[in-house]
Amino acid sequence: MIVPDFRSPKTGLYNNLARLNLPHPEAVFEIDFFRDNPRPFYVLAKELYPGNFHPTISHAFVALLARRKLLRMLFTQNIDCLERTAGVPGDLIVEAHGSFATQRCIDCKQPFPDAEMRKCVESASPAVCTNKGCGGLVKPDIVFFGEQLPSTFFDNATVPQEADLVIVVGTSLLVHPFASLPRLAREGVPRLLFNMERVGDFGTRADDVICLGACDDGIRKLADELGWRDELESMWVGLVGEQEAARQRSKERQEQVEDELDELVQGMQQKLELSEDHDGHESNTITNAGLQEKKESETSTTIPGPPPTQSTDGAPVAVEEVLPARQVKGDIEAHKGDENTAHAMPNISQADSRAKEEKLDKANVTTSTPVRNAGGKYLVGGDDQAPGSSS
Repeated sequence: MIVPDFRSPKTGLYNNLARLNLPHPEAVFEIDFFRDNPRPFYVLAKELYPGNFHPTISHAFVALLARRKLLRMLFTQNIDCLERTAGVPGDLIVEAHGSFATQRCIDCKQPFPDAEMRKCVESASPAVCTNKGCGGLVKPDIVFFGEQLPSTFFDNATVPQEADLVIVVGTSLLVHPFASLPRLAREGVPRLLFNMERVGDFGTRADDVICLGACDDGIRKLADELGWRDELESMWVGLVGEQEAARQRSKERQEQVEDELDELVQGMQQKLELSEDHDGHESNTITNAGLQEKKESETSTTIPGPPPTQSTDGAPVAVEEVLPARQVKGDIEAHKGDENTAHAMPNISQADSRAKEEKLDKANVTTSTPVRNAGGKYLVGGDDQAPGSSS
C-alpha cells in the first residue's frame, strides 16, 4: 500500500475520509471526539501503523546526510516513523507532531507497552490503560487537535539559525508554528524547496532555490549534482529491496495511489459498520453536541496572523506576512505550551501528485548552490507531502 498525505485534493486522506460517516473528516484526529469514540481512529491506525510501509529515496537522502555527518537536525510533521526506518538517528529527529513510535494513556499519561499496543491496533480495538484505578484510553503520541506540541519542538526551534543550508521537502507550510522554521534561516543561507508548488515566503530571497515536481525526482537531481546518486540509490535499494524500488519508480503510481486510497476508505467503512453491528453502538456521526460548530470556530494556526493568501489557481503562495527571524523566534516562544489547534496529522508522506504549472523567477534545481555548501550542516524539514509515498 502507498502512504498518502492528508491535504492533497484528490488523494489526501482528508478528502477520502469525508466519505465516511464522521461529523467531518478531521474529527478522527480530535481529542474530544477520540475520548467519545476512539474506534474510527483505531481503524485508521491499523492501516497507517509503522511496519506497513517502506521509505522512499527522499527518506534515504536524509539518512545519507546523517551518515555523512552533514545533518544538523530533521524537523518533520510526519507521524509514520519512516525517517527512523530509513536510518536517521533518533537524536537528529524532531517529530513536531509526534509519531506512532510511543503511546500512553490520555488521562494518567502512563506509557503503554509497544507489543500490547500493536495487538490493539491490529484488531482495531481501542487500548485501555492498565494503571490500577485509571482505565483511560490509550493513543499513540501523535498530536491531536486540542493538544500541545512536544517540548522537543520548542527546545530545538532555533536550530535553523545555525544551518548552512535549509532543505524543505514536500510541505504546504500552512501549519504553525512549524511553518515558521524556514524563515529562521540567516540571510545569505540558501534555502532549497522540493515541492509540488511554491509555498511560504520561498522565492523572496536571492539564495532561494525552488524545484517544483515530485520530491523523489528532485532529490535524485540534487544527488546527481552532489555526485551522490549511485551511493543514494544503492543505500535506498538495500533498504527497501529491488521489487519495492521498482514499484516506487513506476510511472503508474498516481493511479495506484488513488486505487489504494479508495480501497483503504472502503475497508475502513466496512470495518466501522461491522464493529457497530457487533457492539451494538450507534452510528459514528456526531456523538458529542456542538462538535461541528466547535470545529468551524477553531483557528487553523497557532500563531496569529492573516489567513493564507491564495493565487489565482487556488494554490497557497503565502501563509502570512514575511517576518524577521527575531520576531518569528519570539512568536514560537510565545506559543510554547499553547494548545495546538492546527492539526498535527496532515503529515504522512506522498509526493506523486502532478505539479501545477507556475512561472517562477527563481525555480531551478540545476543551480550549484547545494554543491557549494556540501561541507556545511544541513537542516531538513517536511510535512504533509514530504519525502514521497511508500508501501
